[in-house]
Amino acid sequence: MSKANVRKQILEKNSIFIKEKEKPLSSQGLFTKHLKRVYPIGLHRSSSSLSLSSVSLSLSQSSNDSSLTDCSATPLEQKISLALRLISPSERREVPVARNFQTRQQQQQQQQKQNQGSNDGELRRCNWITKNSDKVYVAFHDEFWGVPVYDDIQLFELLALSGMLMDYNWTEILKRKELFREAFDGFNPNIVARMGEKEIMEIASNKAIMLAESRVRCIVDNARCLLKIAREFGSFSNYVWGNVNFKPTINRYKYPRNVQLRSPKAEAISKDLLKRGFRFVGPVIVYSFMQAAGLTIDHLVDCYRYGECVSLAERPRRHI
Repeated sequence: MSKANVRKQILEKNSIFIKEKEKPLSSQGLFTKHLKRVYPIGLHRSSSSLSLSSVSLSLSQSSNDSSLTDCSATPLEQKISLALRLISPSERREVPVARNFQTRQQQQQQQQKQNQGSNDGELRRCNWITKNSDKVYVAFHDEFWGVPVYDDIQLFELLALSGMLMDYNWTEILKRKELFREAFDGFNPNIVARMGEKEIMEIASNKAIMLAESRVRCIVDNARCLLKIAREFGSFSNYVWGNVNFKPTINRYKYPRNVQLRSPKAEAISKDLLKRGFRFVGPVIVYSFMQAAGLTIDHLVDCYRYGECVSLAERPRRHI
């Protein structure tokens, strides 16, 4: 074979090789566009040996050599599987959902702390209840103050105790409440109204009770006046609650300075009681009685007892 023919054959082979080499390169743009549309993760930016040109090359050879395809495609499948895990919707949502759950949990804990009170687990009470407040005063606030009362005996007791506020504060009165109950036969107005001079002097001389004779006589006289009202209205409860249209007044005070010492309604009740013969029932005493008996709800709005007393106040009336 002449040198010219050999040279011609070499040139033809080179030309065929160049054409065959250009075929996968021509399909590279189409594959890259398709790959980016389905998995827009920019594999060509990877520092690994895998590139778009090598991926294109392995795919172009798949129809001719399946063994080479399996061998060369395995790293590709691993890479795409890794990419799918990175961009999976479930993976993307996992972190925000966890964060949202954590946020909701923190909000619930914060709300619970606000309802319960301070960080040390103390219940949030009205501001006049402090850490230095006596236990009996705290118990009175938590269990009785602002709770609607419909029983005549209980109403008479609260009216009598409220009258003592002219000489003592609630803590001093509550500490001796059991002594008062014993002395006045449980504040049963039927029994107290029949007390004579001997019983009055015995109570007044009791140093543990420390009630002046005038105070003792006032309670006895008020019991007699109460029985007259009960006969007229059917019960003292009917008379008292009738003055507020059988519905407690629910106030929404935020600060202690907003809580009033008297009200127009208390002034009207006080005036009528004085006309009926009651003593030591001024507007301030009557309003304190109304607060204690739940005729008016004066718990501060952020006190944990506010909602509970409001719920009790909104129940259907129970008195006869």
